[in-house]
Amino acid sequence: EKFPGSEPLLTTAMKSVGEAMAIGRTIHESLQKALASMETGLTGFDEVEIEGAGPTEAGRAAVIKAISRQTPDRMRTIAQAMREGLSNDEIQAVTSFDPWFLERIREIVEAEAEIRANGLPSDEHGLRAVKMLGFTDARLAILTGKTETEVRAARRAAGVTAVFKRIDTCAAEFEAQTPYMYSTYESPVMGEVECEARPSDRKKVVILGGGPNRIGQGIEFDYCCCHACFALSDTGYETIMVNCNPETVSTDYDTSDRLYFEPLTFEHVMEILSTEQQNGTLHGVIVQFGGQTPLKLANALEAEGIPILGTTPDAIDLAEDRERFQDLVNRLGLKQPHNGIAHSDAEALAIADEIGFPLVIRPSYVLGGRAMEIVRDMAQLERYIAEAVVVSGDSPVLLDGYLSGAIECDVDAICDGKDVHVAGIMQHIEEAGVHSGDSACSLPPYSLSQDIITRIEEQTRALALALNVVGLMNVQFAVKGDDIYLIEVNPRASRTVPFVAKATDSAIASIAARVMAG
Repeated sequence: EKFPGSEPLLTTAMKSVGEAMAIGRTIHESLQKALASMETGLTGFDEVEIEGAGPTEAGRAAVIKAISRQTPDRMRTIAQAMREGLSNDEIQAVTSFDPWFLERIREIVEAEAEIRANGLPSDEHGLRAVKMLGFTDARLAILTGKTETEVRAARRAAGVTAVFKRIDTCAAEFEAQTPYMYSTYESPVMGEVECEARPSDRKKVVILGGGPNRIGQGIEFDYCCCHACFALSDTGYETIMVNCNPETVSTDYDTSDRLYFEPLTFEHVMEILSTEQQNGTLHGVIVQFGGQTPLKLANALEAEGIPILGTTPDAIDLAEDRERFQDLVNRLGLKQPHNGIAHSDAEALAIADEIGFPLVIRPSYVLGGRAMEIVRDMAQLERYIAEAVVVSGDSPVLLDGYLSGAIECDVDAICDGKDVHVAGIMQHIEEAGVHSGDSACSLPPYSLSQDIITRIEEQTRALALALNVVGLMNVQFAVKGDDIYLIEVNPRASRTVPFVAKATDSAIASIAARVMAG
């Protein structure tokens, strides 16, 4: 998915860079939660388009060929084969999947068909049965033609909410130190469901993790989450960690006071927050330390009245929204490479013609250089638009003039809304345009003049105060001659935080957590 031209086939060589883990009471629930945890836009067993599929003999052959290929989406392709009419025996003969697992996937597919035909169940029993199969509100919205908000409202009106169960991390040998919890839905026994969350009466802070590792977003953000937990715990807060990655330190039993092993989706996070608000005081939620993943939830959580600690969702959106951000840059008198934002294919071609080549093109609201490319002529741009992205009003693409031969710099800073501390200025070894996650860097800068460094610090301070940053901020500049160009600002922790912290012997993630908590 990151490397165009590479074949998406699983073999004996390891190709995975990360994983998500899901816990539930049934295989149906665990599978659908795991699919929702992957952050690839899935809501569950979403449909897969199988080229050439249909009721004819050739159509069936196309489906059989699709499920015989060991792709990352094979389970979803198998579910699609069931929708196309293949029997379990036919699928088992091709895939060698255990019949028991095929039957469980078929139960999910059959439940989907019933929901499509009859709509969302209106009674508590029917809704609870659907949720026990692991269907997310987002998936139910797709199946019924409603919005996720409408599904959630109907579910809550019927009294169907998640309960939390504890995992005994010590196998009953001795008492577990950390409450380790997962959500599930269950039928009432003796008149009521049993929730084992037992929220405390303490003042608490919820920290949203980075989800599964992937190319471009890895363990650097987990470092920030862990140090935030330690710092806030020392300050007297109860720390509550939410993550779905088993390969992280943040999900270890001794990192936080309470751990929820859940997908980082709005539905799952809101169920946790609703439960925690039943007792004690929710001081707020930290979304800055998990990379791009939690930032996407910030506006929705704030709309539900959840306090967001640190930089406000509006300020985060201001930095991400290219048009609003350009107004801010002009107001501050800073330089940017010639750029534009396109909401359609035709607009992208027109802007490219105006800016000139070469240029850098990428989607908005992404991390890790996903689908980013240096485009050198119109033919390459047309190929990029056709193959790499879908350009629309909801998913615009950003086009920036490429500064050939410029020096790129990363700056990490902490701001409390009044004072700004520049923690480190890193000079990239590779030229500007090589993604910051792929470039080696030097701290302190090895070839920048003192005048340039001073001006970078001044511009960083001006940006932090103008954006009203509270917590961490990362700024990327390109230096060409005596000119400093602003590339982008991220009002959150960046992948360089652990490097800066260790190189300068300054616990900037811990300091930022204390700043955000007030």
